[in-house]
Amino acid sequence: MPGIDECLLEAMRLPGARGAALVDWTSGLALGVVGESPGGDHEAAAVEAAELARLAAEHRAFAPGDGGAPGGATALPVEDLILSNRDSYHLLRFVPTPFDSSVFLHVWLARAEGNLALARIRLGEMAGRLVLA
Repeated sequence: MPGIDECLLEAMRLPGARGAALVDWTSGLALGVVGESPGGDHEAAAVEAAELARLAAEHRAFAPGDGGAPGGATALPVEDLILSNRDSYHLLRFVPTPFDSSVFLHVWLARAEGNLALARIRLGEMAGRLVLA
């Protein structure tokens, strides 16, 4: 089970990866970063990504149609967010945790080299294996 550093390094092996971060969406704090940062500032990018994540996670409009997780478990309403622009993709993958589930993985991919479908699958796998201590 990988920790934060191992998970971020694995994310950087995705085709087209330019940067990756693990961010707490309640505070906007980057818990770990690797590679480049959109806009050149890891802290500012973490805060801005956290604002998007918070909007999605806290609004019922984005919740599953069935109203919740199987078996009555508490779950985040959103698995991931995908943001695209002319030259890149940003994928934010929420990480389920036994406590408050307030973190997400943010991977920045170059559009020309990136594979969004593969990145989404792999980030889901990484999020499931990530150990936060």
